Amino acid sequence: MIADQLREGASQAAIAAELRRSPGTISREIRRNRHPDSGDYQPYAAQQRADSRRPRPKLGKIAACPQLRSLVQGMLDCKHSPEQISRRLRRDFPERSERHVSHETIYQALYVQGRGELRRELSAALRTGRVVRRPRRQPGQRQPRFTHPMVMISERPAEADDRAVPGHWEGDLIIGKDNGSAIGTLVERATRYVLLVHLGAGRSADRVRDGLLAAMATLPHHLKRSLTWDQGAEMAMHHEFSIAADMPVYFCDPHSPWQRGSNENTNGLLRQYFPKGTDLAVHTREHLATSLTGTDQVVLVPTA
Repeated sequence: MIADQLREGASQAAIAAELRRSPGTISREIRRNRHPDSGDYQPYAAQQRADSRRPRPKLGKIAACPQLRSLVQGMLDCKHSPEQISRRLRRDFPERSERHVSHETIYQALYVQGRGELRRELSAALRTGRVVRRPRRQPGQRQPRFTHPMVMISERPAEADDRAVPGHWEGDLIIGKDNGSAIGTLVERATRYVLLVHLGAGRSADRVRDGLLAAMATLPHHLKRSLTWDQGAEMAMHHEFSIAADMPVYFCDPHSPWQRGSNENTNGLLRQYFPKGTDLAVHTREHLATSLTGTDQVVLVPTA
């Protein structure tokens, strides 16, 4: 069908519509499997080219290029994330496609055993220290987590989504060793400013409520428009915080951390300074505080 339509002068978009496929799928098929010299697309020859690429296992791009492997490993040693490495390679070598690699290829080289592309210890390769990939599960049905009804993120004002108006915050906790300590993190969506909330040796609902109230007390009213959190048990007193701070709290859907993407990314960066498996209670209020905030409960730090 593709070959016949091309001979009749049909566009790739028209062919895609006829076959009920994405235009990108048709474009890739023609580009990959047409004749390398004449550029003609012949169906049987195209099938042979596709079949010749099918056998597995195949040597990965990182393993096939020692220079690329060295560059990637060096940046991993400097605690760069795979996405940072991918973008930096494209920036530093714009004309060298053999040195361009996607972040997923780097993750595959790290996590898929037996390839031998990046042999360093995984805990030293990634700043997260994660040695296995976590499968993403579909959100399931949950019983209500709190006695007071939650207001879901779908009801959050539209102005919070486009980040045009400051005052909409995303929040979460970073947890210490044996779940015995925590630090609260709040990220303002428009400016990417961060508030670190001192919680010490505990993360009970009342402790989190009091810490958040102390943090928000340092802000003017126009910077307290909303707070978005996940459905963690530490927010069981969300209604008390909302009334006392005059600030609505919106909850993400289950298993949907990307709905607080700014906070998730910030927590990943903060883990470089507050590593997993360490006691976060050793970081005192004074350590987290700065003179810019006017309080010893929070610290205001720009991340972007």
